[in-house]
Amino acid sequence: MLRLVKTSVEQKEQILEFLQEWYEREERIVPTSVDCDTSDFEAYVQGLREKESRENVQNGWVPSTTYWLTDGEALLGAANIRHELNDSLLNIGGHIGYGVKPSARGRGYATEQLRLALEKAKALGIERALITCDRENVASRQVILNNGGVADTPYVGDGGNVTDRFWIDLNE
Repeated sequence: MLRLVKTSVEQKEQILEFLQEWYEREERIVPTSVDCDTSDFEAYVQGLREKESRENVQNGWVPSTTYWLTDGEALLGAANIRHELNDSLLNIGGHIGYGVKPSARGRGYATEQLRLALEKAKALGIERALITCDRENVASRQVILNNGGVADTPYVGDGGNVTDRFWIDLNE
C-alpha cells in the first residue's frame, strides 16, 4: 500500500539512496525541495520541516510540506506541497511538485503519488490546485490528466520554454 510520509531522521539511508540514483543519472531532482545538503542529516530533516511554517520561509518563498512516497519498505518518490502560490509559482511550479526515482518510473507510482498529494493539499485548505509541467514532459502531463487536471493557459518563459498549467478542483 502506497502512502505519503513526512521526512524523518530514520529515513537517512533511504533518502541518500533516493538522491544518489538521481545524481548517477545526472538528472535534476524533482521536487527540488529535497535536493539539499545532506552532510548534516538532522539539519536536512529540520530544514525541510521548518519550511512548513510561514515564520521560517525566506523572502519570495511560501510555506511548503515535503512528503515521501513509500510502499512501506522503499522510498519511491517525493512530493512538495506549496501551501499557497506566489507570482512565480502561478507561472511555473504550482501547488505540488513531485517526482519518482528513475528506477521506479513507469509503474503508475506518480499518478498515485499526485492523488495522495492532492488529498494532503485539500487538508491544508487548498480548494483548487495548480499543477504544472514542462511541455516536453509527456509522462507528467498524463499523470496530471489522470488526476483530473484541466488545462489552463501555458506559460512561456524568457528562453521560450513552455510550461503547461493545469487546475484540479479539490472540492469535487
